[in-house]
Amino acid sequence: MNVWWTDNAENHLAHIHAYIAQTSFEYAQAMVDRLTRRSQQIAEYPLSGCRVPEYNLAQIREVIEGSYRIIYYISPDRIEIIAVLHGAMNALSESE
Repeated sequence: MNVWWTDNAENHLAHIHAYIAQTSFEYAQAMVDRLTRRSQQIAEYPLSGCRVPEYNLAQIREVIEGSYRIIYYISPDRIEIIAVLHGAMNALSESE
């Protein structure tokens, strides 16, 4: 199944990169690469992620990469990455 990154999720990646790059550009790039590579797992095994506790809906799932939650929505024709949040953040309070 195809994975599509929403503008919101891409903005999150840009903010994560900018934040980490303040101390290490190389580590920032490596982290963003790790996060985006997880879309391969999501494409092959969409149900491998856990339900997002804040929503508890079967079609909204998440996988963890490092300290980050990659939250995605499974629709009949594609998978949408809707957010990439630090693990300490609540998905319902995320405002971007």
